[in-house]
Amino acid sequence: MIITPDIKTLGELKKANYQSKSIKDELRNNLISKIKNDEATFSGIHGFENTVIPELERAILSRHNINLLGLRGQAKTRLARKMIELLDEFIPIVEGSEIHDDPFNPISRYAINLIEEKGDATPIAWIHRSERFFEKLATPDVTVADLIGDIDPIKAANLKLSYADDRVIHFGMIPRANRCIFVINEIPDLQARIQVALFNILQEGDIQIRGFKVRMPLDMQFIFTANPEDYTNRGSIVTPLKDRIGSQILTHYPEDISTARLITEQEAKLDESQQELIYVPDLAKDLLEQISFEARNNAYIDEKSGVSARMSITAFENLVSTAERRALLNAEKKTSVRLSDFMGVIPAITGKVELVYEGEQEGADKVAMQLIGAAVKSIFQKYFPRISKLEKEGENNPYSAILEWFFNESHFQLLDDALEEEYQQSLSEIKPLSELLDKYKKDIPENDRLFWMEFVLWALVEYNKLSKNRVAEGYQFKDLYGNYLKDL
Repeated sequence: MIITPDIKTLGELKKANYQSKSIKDELRNNLISKIKNDEATFSGIHGFENTVIPELERAILSRHNINLLGLRGQAKTRLARKMIELLDEFIPIVEGSEIHDDPFNPISRYAINLIEEKGDATPIAWIHRSERFFEKLATPDVTVADLIGDIDPIKAANLKLSYADDRVIHFGMIPRANRCIFVINEIPDLQARIQVALFNILQEGDIQIRGFKVRMPLDMQFIFTANPEDYTNRGSIVTPLKDRIGSQILTHYPEDISTARLITEQEAKLDESQQELIYVPDLAKDLLEQISFEARNNAYIDEKSGVSARMSITAFENLVSTAERRALLNAEKKTSVRLSDFMGVIPAITGKVELVYEGEQEGADKVAMQLIGAAVKSIFQKYFPRISKLEKEGENNPYSAILEWFFNESHFQLLDDALEEEYQQSLSEIKPLSELLDKYKKDIPENDRLFWMEFVLWALVEYNKLSKNRVAEGYQFKDLYGNYLKDL
């Protein structure tokens, strides 16, 4: 079968032995070819390799319309858009057709009349697969006319036709997406009466516009996306429509930090100058992702709403920008992300989470700080000995030397905009901190060492071994009880 945009007429298409096929068969055949050739079917989608993608492939092989069900930020729309890659590169249509009529199976009056009039001389146009994707966000103001069509009085006047003539119909988005992938995002938001209008299109292929029952066997791949029905009170998928959707596939958030990091690094928008100026330690990247994991299990955050992967992406951009701003202020050509820079990600957190009543009472900023603290504790447990609330007398405490150092010092400050040299000098003063890293984390890169040292301090604060206070230009770390005992 030859498929080339050089073919310009129906007669040439016949001579080329072109075989038309439905879009569902097209997707199925190309998927089979990719599987046989061991090619990736949904490249750039991470974390779904053994869960969502196999189910999606089974649905395509079954020629099903699909509903992707999951919380926000779970790559539902991305999956739908990636299906374009399973379409043929070009397909022929009757030139001038509003609804991409197949030259061998025309369904509109325009195409049928044109082929009857011109026969093999009927002009053919070609459309690329990138033009065969239609997307509509379901909102309460969407009408049947938007999706299916309506009578066009201007067309009736120009053609001097009565409203009883089907040539006065103006087709909506769905007929115009014939032989294409059509995505309706957030389908529960669509009013029930509009969802009902989709029944026959999915099942029988006929549409009804202002009393016209137009038998048009539309050839489409429908993909719907939805949050779980109990996500909000905005609406749900009506049962008869649900019954007509072949496969419902559940999506999910990344299940481990390494997968979450892949997604964040792939999606974060950093320019070349930022990448050259800012060094981000691996521990900082893990800590950033752990914040999202903590948020999804936090009592102050609505779990039904979910915590989008976009939170980690925008937080990473904020983190880098915080370090970049400091470097610009200090006129430095190179800097590294610090743990205190994580205060710059708070706007990305507060803007992405839905708080329950108790969370609103606590305050969004405080909840964000708690998430950062919880992430520090969770990551710390993976690398260092457990910190006990109460140590028995004579028990060997790996952190006692650090705590003793703070007991003997009046205060220790890390300033937000300190020069790299000042930052390094401040942390290097705490000799027991360096000794702790030498004992438990010998393998860390030299560039990451300062971040790890600051990380230990923040962890000791979270475990109530040190106190941390915000001062005008940074953070002050103190022994928890030392200053009080000295005053006594």
